[in-house]
Amino acid sequence: MSITSQLELTHTKTHFLAGLSNENRQKLVLDIAKGLEFSTDKILEANLLDQKNLSDADPKKDRLKLNKERISDLVFSLKQVADLQDPVGQVFLDKIMGNGLSIRKVTVPLGVVGIIYESRPNVTIDVSVLCLRSGNAVVLKGGKEAEHSNRALVSVIHKALIQNNLPIELVLLLPSDRSVVEELLKANRFVDVLIPRGSETLIQYVRQNSLVPTIETGAGVVHIYVHKTADLHKSLEIVVNAKTSRPSVCNALDCLLIDVSVCNKFLPPLGDLLKEFNVKIYADQKAHFALNNSGYPFLFEASAADFGKEWLDFALTVKVVDGMESALSHISRFSSRHSEAILAEDEEVCNRFLSEVDAAAVYSNASTRFTDGGEFGLGAEIGISTQKLHARGPFALEKLVTEKWIVKGDGQIRT
Repeated sequence: MSITSQLELTHTKTHFLAGLSNENRQKLVLDIAKGLEFSTDKILEANLLDQKNLSDADPKKDRLKLNKERISDLVFSLKQVADLQDPVGQVFLDKIMGNGLSIRKVTVPLGVVGIIYESRPNVTIDVSVLCLRSGNAVVLKGGKEAEHSNRALVSVIHKALIQNNLPIELVLLLPSDRSVVEELLKANRFVDVLIPRGSETLIQYVRQNSLVPTIETGAGVVHIYVHKTADLHKSLEIVVNAKTSRPSVCNALDCLLIDVSVCNKFLPPLGDLLKEFNVKIYADQKAHFALNNSGYPFLFEASAADFGKEWLDFALTVKVVDGMESALSHISRFSSRHSEAILAEDEEVCNRFLSEVDAAAVYSNASTRFTDGGEFGLGAEIGISTQKLHARGPFALEKLVTEKWIVKGDGQIRT
């Protein structure tokens, strides 16, 4: 099944958004929010059909699941997005040249934004609304596991587009069949940027095979380093939150690094808290000794492959390190440059960590679970970008634009 004609049609409709005022784009977003509230029951029915195809043991199921609370959260985030400053039409430069030419540099929409994603139907709403709010059309390629949910959500968006006298082709949901991916990757005439969001395998495949410029939303291999000066009570709460509050997401803790001097004080009480969640701990020799002596029930010896692994589940790697240099070296080697944290009361140590660790988000004395567009006041996000060009960290509304030079003259010619 060829999708080229659909992509071309979406491309030809972008001018409808380019000419839309900020107020009208705000109204469109709020109408989508109202539609979500009105259609909650239908959306949940569709989501249940998708959930039946995944076992409870599959970590993807939590990412797939929608409920009334999660839809309410989506509605709230949409209202935040509507209230954000318009990213379009920002003037970066405005001057009159010596020859009388008027030159302005302003922000404009990217055009058509394509996204390939897997099992999270909330991405359908987040991406579509961020794109429409910033004047972009969007092409969605979701996974089969969320097919019913995605169709129900896009139906809500299409109704809002019709209500606002806009063509539904501005939000195009492609078939979930993987065969359309190859055509999308080659559609550089009709798609201006492509964003893969999902597993490391998916991201690397898109990056290596796409003719369309890509922005990576990378996997999260997240570390927390407990320094010898850490407040251990505070640190216990942070580590447990980072690991267990929602382990299937990219900002959840994957590897705990702990100073040898506080290892025996910190690990036993941590184990008492983590065992309530049945967290499997893959520990190096020293950490294994401390946890085994305290009777931790879900304990395994860590292999080399366990370091640098994104668990996306109730599992954790633990390594004892001999000070700051050892921790920095380990993070440099295994980090995916997503989110990294230090727990320490020594401000100088914290500042060194924040300065030297190369990641999109670095923390001192806080849970890594805050790496999120909503938590950072961005309303929603396309994803967490781990690359350094164009966007880094929570990739949201203000990064869905590019620049245009506008030059006005009165008959000038270049000599």
